[in-house]
Amino acid sequence: MLIFAFGAAVLSLMFAAFLSIGILRLNPGNAKMVEIARAIHEGSMAYLWRQYKVVSVFAVVLAVVLWFTLGAVASGGFLLGAFLSALAGFIGMNISVRANTRTAQAAFGGLNSALAVAFRGGSVTGLSVVGLGLLGVAVMYAVTGSPLAMTGFAFGASLISLFARVGGGIYTKAADVGADLVGKVEAGIPEDDPRNPAVIADNVGDNVGDCAGMAADLFETYAVTIIAAMILGMQLGTEHVIYPLMLGSAAIVASIVGTFFVRARGKEIMNALYAGLLVSAALSAVAFYFITRAYVGMPLFYASLVGLFVAVALNVVTDYYTSKKYSPVANIVAASETGAGTNVIAGLGVGMKSTAAPVLIIAAGILLAFHFGGIYGVAIAGVAMLSLTGIIVAIDSYGPITDNAGGIAEMAGLPKRVRNVTDPLDAVGNTTKAVTKGYAIGSAALATLALFAAYVEEITKAGASLTLSLTDPRVLVGLFIGGMIPFLFSSYLMNAVGVAAKEIVKEVRRQFKTMPIMKGRAKPDYARCVSIVTAAAQRELVIPGLIAVASPLVVGFVLGPRALGGLLIGSVVSGLLLAIEMTTGGAAWDNAKKYIEASGAKGSDAHKAAVVGDTVGDPLKDTAGPAINPLIKVMNIVALLFAAAIATHTLL
Repeated sequence: MLIFAFGAAVLSLMFAAFLSIGILRLNPGNAKMVEIARAIHEGSMAYLWRQYKVVSVFAVVLAVVLWFTLGAVASGGFLLGAFLSALAGFIGMNISVRANTRTAQAAFGGLNSALAVAFRGGSVTGLSVVGLGLLGVAVMYAVTGSPLAMTGFAFGASLISLFARVGGGIYTKAADVGADLVGKVEAGIPEDDPRNPAVIADNVGDNVGDCAGMAADLFETYAVTIIAAMILGMQLGTEHVIYPLMLGSAAIVASIVGTFFVRARGKEIMNALYAGLLVSAALSAVAFYFITRAYVGMPLFYASLVGLFVAVALNVVTDYYTSKKYSPVANIVAASETGAGTNVIAGLGVGMKSTAAPVLIIAAGILLAFHFGGIYGVAIAGVAMLSLTGIIVAIDSYGPITDNAGGIAEMAGLPKRVRNVTDPLDAVGNTTKAVTKGYAIGSAALATLALFAAYVEEITKAGASLTLSLTDPRVLVGLFIGGMIPFLFSSYLMNAVGVAAKEIVKEVRRQFKTMPIMKGRAKPDYARCVSIVTAAAQRELVIPGLIAVASPLVVGFVLGPRALGGLLIGSVVSGLLLAIEMTTGGAAWDNAKKYIEASGAKGSDAHKAAVVGDTVGDPLKDTAGPAINPLIKVMNIVALLFAAAIATHTLL
């Protein structure tokens, strides 16, 4: 049945190529728009190539280590997973920086025209992610014939995802925060004003963080979840190993069909995007019914429905907490009237409260899926949830394209009616990015549960006992260390954004002071800001990467498999809550600011307070929060890779 997986993967990549050709044939706009778009494109590519050079050093070293410790298959799979994950990010960003100016030009034709171009650009990223993910997993299984031999592939994908999220997140928020603090707060100029020296770096950041970073992140989550389900299916028979690939294949076709249903009716942009998602989910459910009935039995169909329900429910909940239409954002807007302090307090409250519903949804999903299929049923729920990755990433990647389109419209001096189209698209894009981050985090919880179950099996096979009792001090120590790691990891990222943003603030202030930019007699040095933030992002990659890879190895080899089991559980629990709190709260802060700007109160005391809140929330929602997702999966995959060695070589 592998032929279906290969066919669906190729179909996905071919349709993405078809959409790309259509986008590139569109009018990119006037000479000024093309010049701005070219600067964003060059900055984005320069950053990506520099990041890949840094990451390639880690990849080569780890590939050599895996070759000598686990063999050629693990090492080769690691390199393949790393390459495809990097390729997914490259494709996503490459089309995004070309669709942005075409979206701005399409805005002359109205909301639907601009929405169509932006969503097609996002669809290229989404369909490339699932196409490459399914193709990579199918190739590895065809070559090795063993899901366990594919763990190296998962590790390679996870490592690139981690670095893409960390580096891209630091870049995008350092540029954004630096541009806002000097340009909007001190100079009082609009967000995308061409006089701001950091404006190009800010627009580059949207692409390296939310396109390349998200693409690599969900490529990894998609591939890892399928592999984990295949590993658990080994005990049940070959059909259970192939079953996750069949679900992924069917959902790709459903997602392609779903893209044709994204069309705005009036000004309801979010409903247009949700129409594509719901059609994809409904068609996937129908396909899952026939596949499950033919191959593995009906109980697992209900487990797959649980996964689809969790995906849609998490989208709805995140939309509620981050959309301008509902009370959480309205409460932050009201709090802004009395200053930055009350704005920050309100935003923190929204973020903390937003953890409750997603956790309850995930918990209910785990219980229901386990009821229908045991731990394998939970893995299948995760696969079903991730099967919608194509349409979900399309909805997400639409966001940075519209954000860039608005920036290009502002910098190119396009008529106000163009911004009247791009601004509401951008505001909705901010919500879609938050929704996708919630989806990625929720899916990570199900994926890591399946990975943890595989880790337990491997430890047991190696002859070690793995009873995780709360009266066992090693388990408790592992739980505490695991619970601490997401906080330690996040602190490095937040500090990195602060340091890099400080450098940008100093540079922007220097240019405003020494160059007659505000009088229109000098052009800002955009390249200098791009160079500063690129160097800062690469400089800060090392320690977070070492935390993710080294912590499970140190705890495992020093304290043993029980302590490592506790560490994995602790990291998932604290990481899930922390990531939801940061990403949802940060998005609510951002949309509160946009709400005030849309009401015509830009420049007011409430707006200045909201800008401060957004400055706090930005690194939370776009840097630290999303990076926790690959962090906990890297830790679980490293534990699974070295489980047998840890079981027999514990020091204490």
